[in-house]
Amino acid sequence: MADLRNYQSRVQTGEMIDQGLRSYMLKVYNLMALGLAITGLAAYFAFTFAVSDGQLTAFGAAIYTSPLKWIVIFAPLAMVFFLSFRINSMSVSAAQTTFAVYAALVGLSLSSVFLIYTGQSVVQTFFVTAASFGALSIYGYSTKRDLSAMGSFLIMGLFGLIIASIVNIFLASSAMQFAISVIGVLIFAGLTAYDTQRIKEMYYEADDAAVSGRKAIMGALTLYLDFINLFMFLLQFMGNRK
Repeated sequence: MADLRNYQSRVQTGEMIDQGLRSYMLKVYNLMALGLAITGLAAYFAFTFAVSDGQLTAFGAAIYTSPLKWIVIFAPLAMVFFLSFRINSMSVSAAQTTFAVYAALVGLSLSSVFLIYTGQSVVQTFFVTAASFGALSIYGYSTKRDLSAMGSFLIMGLFGLIIASIVNIFLASSAMQFAISVIGVLIFAGLTAYDTQRIKEMYYEADDAAVSGRKAIMGALTLYLDFINLFMFLLQFMGNRK
């Protein structure tokens, strides 16, 4: 009888952990989806105000051609560093607000893609990215294989990709840009699976609401960045230029 009670207790504990993990991951995905929605809306409305009858408005000229464009480009980078380094000292609500502001700034920065690519190709690439991301994230969540070794390799590749992208700014080589795009898709496809597994492993059933909330926000930010980068590299293949 004692063995049966111990077994039932272990089963109940396991079920509670599984339920807590599912709730935690659902929160991560919901926050990420909210961030993507904010980014999409910000990009669309920024482009709407920036272009009228095929011509740049005063707002468009300010964010795309004036020195202000550098603030638009680098403000999201500054915000993501701020959130990453300060999140442990922030309340959950403040961290969520910061994440939302960051997503809006990314949308403002990415609104320029509508100047380069047709709206239809942008939407098509988004759905291809969503389907690919979903499959890769499910794999990362469900696989029993340890992806940490692959993750270390991919992170090293990411640094190489950043260096190559900076170099190509000066070289302006189309062949090198094509190679960067291919490697970028592969790297962020792998990082999507790796990061999902890592976020899953971050879950700890004894965490209080604040700690769990901060972990969920950082997990959402990580997957959001994977999605955005995967989308941008795929757009270079699939996007129809105007």
